[in-house]
Amino acid sequence: MTPPRLRIVAAATAAVVLGSAAVCAVLLNQPGPPLAEPTTVTIREGERIGEISRGLVAQGVLRSPLLFVVWARLTGRDHQVHWGEFRIAEPLSPRQLLERLVGPPDSLHAVTIPEGRTVQEVVSLLAAAGLGSEETFQTLLGDPHFLASEGLPSEGAEGYLFPDTYSFPLGTPPERVLGIMIRRFHEVFTPEMAARAAQLGLTPYQAVTLASLVEEETARPEERPLVAAVYLNRLKRGMPLQADPTVLYGRRTGDRRLTRGDLSQPGPYNTYTTLGLPPTPIANPGRASLEAAVNPAQVPYLYFVARGDGSHEFNTELAQHDAAVAKLRHLERVRR
Repeated sequence: MTPPRLRIVAAATAAVVLGSAAVCAVLLNQPGPPLAEPTTVTIREGERIGEISRGLVAQGVLRSPLLFVVWARLTGRDHQVHWGEFRIAEPLSPRQLLERLVGPPDSLHAVTIPEGRTVQEVVSLLAAAGLGSEETFQTLLGDPHFLASEGLPSEGAEGYLFPDTYSFPLGTPPERVLGIMIRRFHEVFTPEMAARAAQLGLTPYQAVTLASLVEEETARPEERPLVAAVYLNRLKRGMPLQADPTVLYGRRTGDRRLTRGDLSQPGPYNTYTTLGLPPTPIANPGRASLEAAVNPAQVPYLYFVARGDGSHEFNTELAQHDAAVAKLRHLERVRR
């Protein structure tokens, strides 16, 4: 038989436990601090639950960090909180706040990478979207270990930052931003496309390089396979590609005008004086240009020139090409 004193102590202990549980239950369901306006909460990747709770207090959406941590651990959700941004529009109880943070974060920062942008231009767009500094992105893209970890050639990431619209939480690490873009490239440039490139005598890297030339030469979908065919036909014949965009890329200035001096100045990207493809892609091509590079039109064309309206004239004979060039020069003089 239990002594009366022990029964009293046990009863008192049970009352304390039940009372504490009741208090905790109330506090767990008590709304958080009042919000003057919606608040964006940022959870950093790799943060522990204790750090997260203190950050929530500092960001004005949580009163009791200890209660939040204990509840997260009791429910086994202390390792389920997602990193990213969460828009909190009204006061949430600790229970509601935890439910919110183990759900998907809000994608608040969208960035569009147009087709044909260079790595430097892509980095500038990412930095302008608040996803990291240009220096940080450039450091990563110059790191051989990072390039190797993403399956990229040692020459760099030019050609592999796939143009698309992406949504990133503000706290996304720069290496993850770049990794997502590179993985998107690998999704688009399939093993089947690589096999098709091999049938054309191209390595995957050469196919991407060719696609970047196609991207820079024309914006018209129907012309992309024709441009690819011209360059491949010239490569097979040992003719210089004579691609103006490669010369511009090698010069790396904002001026888009080319002079005779530019075309005669030797350099690895001057495809007027150097045979073959340039040593690296000159831009980040989109899907259509990648597909055109490995599925060129079956045509004998060796030349093309702009018509002045965004389209191009394609020819097989040099005399026809020279006539088309003369026509373009005449139109340019008339428009002046």
